Amino acid sequence: MQQEVVLAMLAKEPAHGYQLRARLRDALGPLGDAMNAGHIYVTLTRLEKAGLVAVERLADTADRSDRKVYSLTPEGQQRVADWIAEVSWPRPDLAEFHLKLVAAAAARLADPITIVDTQRRELLRRLRDAQRAAMAEPPGSDAGLLLEGIVLRLQADLRWLEACETNWTSRRSAS
Repeated sequence: MQQEVVLAMLAKEPAHGYQLRARLRDALGPLGDAMNAGHIYVTLTRLEKAGLVAVERLADTADRSDRKVYSLTPEGQQRVADWIAEVSWPRPDLAEFHLKLVAAAAARLADPITIVDTQRRELLRRLRDAQRAAMAEPPGSDAGLLLEGIVLRLQADLRWLEACETNWTSRRSAS
């Protein structure tokens, strides 16, 4: 699990580890079922050591145990802001981008449609570059085949971004 995803899930409000896992499962749907809970706690420990989250222990009177509540430090908040503003594509895992949109909306860190638009501009730039390079290749070249694959992948990613925009526009209209 990428550290920025865990940080972003804390941006709305502090949470226990099990609450974070539930947020991630809700955001990912069936894909979240395969998530390893232990990995979330390992990530939280690393984030605490890095000074990106603070931990407060609260006594739970029901089972008389101490529960850790994690919250972002100012450094953690900055890391989330930087991650949300980052334009990086393609990534092998679209779930990360999806979680970026969910976290940005939930914590009101950024408008998901603006994030989608920024990504779309970058993908369109890369698509133009790949198409130009593909046209410059002789027919049947190995590089031409690779460039065709890149063009097709970018076109598919652009269609998915259109679906993201439609979804978030509908959500905005419904509220």
